[in-house]
Amino acid sequence: MKVTIDNITIDVEPGTTILNAARSIGGDVTPPAMCYYSKLQGSGGKCRTCLVEVAAGSTADPRPMPKLVASCRTTVMDGMIVKNITSDKVKDARAGVVEFLLLNHPLDCPICDQAGECHLQDLGYEHGKEGTRYEFARRTFEKEDIGPYIQLHMTRCILCYRCTYVADQLTDKRVHGILDRGEHAEISTYISKAINNDFSGNMIDVCPVGALTDRTFRFKNRVWFTKPVDAHRNCENPQCCGKATLWLRGDEVFRVTARKDEWGEVQSYDGKPGWICNTCRFDKKKTSDWVVEGPTKINRHSVISQGHYVGMVKPQETIKEVMGGRNPKLIMDIHDESEVNKPDVHLSKIEGPAHSDTFKEKDTIKN
Repeated sequence: MKVTIDNITIDVEPGTTILNAARSIGGDVTPPAMCYYSKLQGSGGKCRTCLVEVAAGSTADPRPMPKLVASCRTTVMDGMIVKNITSDKVKDARAGVVEFLLLNHPLDCPICDQAGECHLQDLGYEHGKEGTRYEFARRTFEKEDIGPYIQLHMTRCILCYRCTYVADQLTDKRVHGILDRGEHAEISTYISKAINNDFSGNMIDVCPVGALTDRTFRFKNRVWFTKPVDAHRNCENPQCCGKATLWLRGDEVFRVTARKDEWGEVQSYDGKPGWICNTCRFDKKKTSDWVVEGPTKINRHSVISQGHYVGMVKPQETIKEVMGGRNPKLIMDIHDESEVNKPDVHLSKIEGPAHSDTFKEKDTIKN
């Protein structure tokens, strides 16, 4: 079965969705997805960020579909032609969806623990508009304690339902869900019960925003200051894969997460999702508890990039060669911006301390 997405033709199995077909191509051809999660049955069809244009339904019926369709819910047909980034309709619709998702979203990225690996941040940067037209007060919710391990920020939630699918499909006792409807809909627990099952921490991994965060990691560090490494251990829980990512700063383990693929989803091992239990996630916070395998390869576009930790390209020239043979010295003064930015200005000719042999000890600030 052949399908063409953004002028790229591939062969796929019958029953493949447009989104998964695009993922097999990769790159910018792949639509974003905030609610779809391939490891969770029933997910998708809620956020509308994956809308695409079907220019031709199939070889048998080449008529275009009258409206944009959700690529996570639409299966491909033989000869189907799909437009994603090559369609202006898709770009306009996606920008509108992002505007709706950010309508009531708080501007607290500087204090959000999800910052740096947030799918909504990436979505807003790549597909959002420059500003918002919304001038009214944002929707707020009362704070609710859902347990000792997970911090709930309902104001950040986009109602993707991923966390409810995790509780349904990984555990036998779901105590939380979506209450009410419309703008009053919110995540809450049954009669204020705490979420305490063995795999509840996976709700944090599947959350695309900062609505569910790790309380043991809360306000302790920024993800771009930590180094992710792959590690494994022999876990006593038979449902736990025992393979995780440790986020280190120095020798200290700040948090433990499941390993994720390039789409931000939990990796699969032997055909099964690599979920980890709460013991591995919250209790094993020492490097001695794990067998460290090596640096994690981050494939997603994020501030935590693969090049930041793996395969870093070092400069070929030394600092002295870059400076034309002059020895670098410590800057003890900051020259006027307009003075330095003039064309053909040699820093060593500017009076005062600079990166050159004209540096004089008497010009430095004495303590």
